[in-house]
Amino acid sequence: MINRDHKLPLTRQAELLNISRGVIYYKSRDVSAADLNIMRRLDALHLDYPFAGSRMLRDMLVREGVSIGRRHVRTLMNKMGIEAIYRRPNTSKAAPGHKIYPYLLRGLKINRANQVWAMDITYIPMTRGFIYLAAVVDVFSRRVLSHRISITLETGFCIEALQDALARYGKPEIFNTDQGSQFTSSDFIEILDDHEISISMDGKGAWRDNVFVERLWRSIKYEEIYLKAYQSVSEARASIGHYLQFYNTLRPHSALDRRTPDEAYFGAKDIAMAA
Repeated sequence: MINRDHKLPLTRQAELLNISRGVIYYKSRDVSAADLNIMRRLDALHLDYPFAGSRMLRDMLVREGVSIGRRHVRTLMNKMGIEAIYRRPNTSKAAPGHKIYPYLLRGLKINRANQVWAMDITYIPMTRGFIYLAAVVDVFSRRVLSHRISITLETGFCIEALQDALARYGKPEIFNTDQGSQFTSSDFIEILDDHEISISMDGKGAWRDNVFVERLWRSIKYEEIYLKAYQSVSEARASIGHYLQFYNTLRPHSALDRRTPDEAYFGAKDIAMAA
């Protein structure tokens, strides 16, 4: 999308595309092979034991023969964008301009498509390096409405995924995320406000408030990502896109009475007519 040879300044191109300038100038620093292996293992441990903090994860790694300190584990967790999930007093304050919204899904009966959408970000390991995946999911049908991949945790790729979902499928009544800086940013919130969408946010450190997307991460990691060794971002993007196509159209879900997300979202009749 960015043309470095165009006469239009890069900053202006970024502004027109609604992406962060940091993405344009970002140059990834190499992560050692040892750290990449530890990060892959931390990702799997966090998926299975989301309540584990840096101390517990350090102890688990040490028991597996990895010589590592708690501070190093915490540094890698920050790089991966993960933290222990458990209920604790919320004594933190939002950054200036970053309003925190209440959680609206508690006790809510979700019984139709486009009633609630949820969004989250996850860490994706590759052979040499790592990337991040953001996805917008319709909670009722479990359908992935849009996704984007990025080499950084900038807000831009989350905004792209949100705008893509809105352009393709209309809008939900409620949009739920965690309290990550990408989702509390003024640019992200402004889009939801402009579409008059109710905003819901998980409690800080709350246990699986966004469980609908967490289930997607478990499926995609065990059924796709952990079975592959992506050599490049383009390969990861194509392979993950292919899996999500399978996930939406062919993979039945027990929670959907063995229907696929497409069948639950569109209705079997509509899918048959489209076919």
